[in-house]
Amino acid sequence: MTMKRRTFLKLAGGAAAATGLACPAIAQGTTTVRWWYHYDNPQSTPQALIEKFEAANKGIKIQAEAIPWGGGTDYVNRVFSSVVAGNQPDCAMVRLSYLSRFQQMKALEPLDSYLSGWANKSDISDDVWKINRAPDGKSYYMPLHYVVIYLYYRQDLFQQAGLQAPKTHADFLKAAQALTKDGVFGYGMRGGAGGFDNWGAFVLGAGATFEKGGMLTNQALEANRWYIELVTKHKVVPPSAPTDAFRQIVDGFKAGRSAMIIHHIGSSAEVVAALGDKVSAVPVPRAANGGGWTYFGDESNAVFAGSKNKEAAFQWISFLSSGENNAEQAKLSGQLPVTISASKTWTQHPQRFVDASSASLPIARSLPDHVKTPDFTARILPTNIQRALAGEIAPDDVMKAIDQLYHG
Repeated sequence: MTMKRRTFLKLAGGAAAATGLACPAIAQGTTTVRWWYHYDNPQSTPQALIEKFEAANKGIKIQAEAIPWGGGTDYVNRVFSSVVAGNQPDCAMVRLSYLSRFQQMKALEPLDSYLSGWANKSDISDDVWKINRAPDGKSYYMPLHYVVIYLYYRQDLFQQAGLQAPKTHADFLKAAQALTKDGVFGYGMRGGAGGFDNWGAFVLGAGATFEKGGMLTNQALEANRWYIELVTKHKVVPPSAPTDAFRQIVDGFKAGRSAMIIHHIGSSAEVVAALGDKVSAVPVPRAANGGGWTYFGDESNAVFAGSKNKEAAFQWISFLSSGENNAEQAKLSGQLPVTISASKTWTQHPQRFVDASSASLPIARSLPDHVKTPDFTARILPTNIQRALAGEIAPDDVMKAIDQLYHG
């Protein structure tokens, strides 16, 4: 059956314990909530969480369907196709990169009225709510789990050199220069596939933007020149940097060929297995004016506007984003919980990497939700960065290519 809003707002008992809502259990009948999800590990199953939720919410059944990720393309195509066909689920896992298309389609239900009565809202930081807020000021997404890019550094090498972990771009360059010696390079730059998050920390962090002309300001151009000169002038990165991708920078760091790399908590187990307490992490350095940028890898849940079970769907997604439930869900994803309470007791990753992730949230952002962004990350940026690093084009040509891509 479809619950009325006044019924939902009166729910309590088990539902309150599960979701933080001060409300009595659903009266009679059964509401089935269809939920689509994906996990990197296909063996991960939310069945235990579903059973816990259903035990506390006798009137709601969760029909969960794992949708193949397929590099992201399969999942997102399936979701948008279902909206067009009118057979979308009640709720599903979503990412910020989908939001503008959802808004154009008027596909999502705003959650603000539900969130105003949700007792656990404050257990998710204001930084996370801000990142997930839509351009129209409304909240369509319920944050679920995340990763955020930070700086790994060899704290043993820093201590031997009398250096502190870098807080600014200038600190970073000083450290990279001091540590480039004896077969070690200061920074394992990711100039190949996926390198936008390395470039962004220094160029977007120093003020470049994706707005028209935002890559062509003096400030933006200077920041990009500075980044290119890490290779061409200062030579603090390995010769392979222009084509190095994830595997190469992590392997080089583990082998002791670099003293700093930029990645996220997903690689922490691997680097700790190789380096132990020699490795730690801090937020990526900021510009001299205090500005900063780092990439926010997000996952949320959303309720579809076409759902006939919106209130029950909200109960389910808020359950997944509450306290220990959020922690259990994050274990399935291999990422970090979004709740403050779960982060404090999180043991799946060493605490120093959890702390570095949390401390990075104030400057964490996603890339533009724009049809051109996949081409930016996969072709325009890596191709032009590689050419600039090789001296084939001027650093400013990189920025011109990005502006041309987005604005013609």
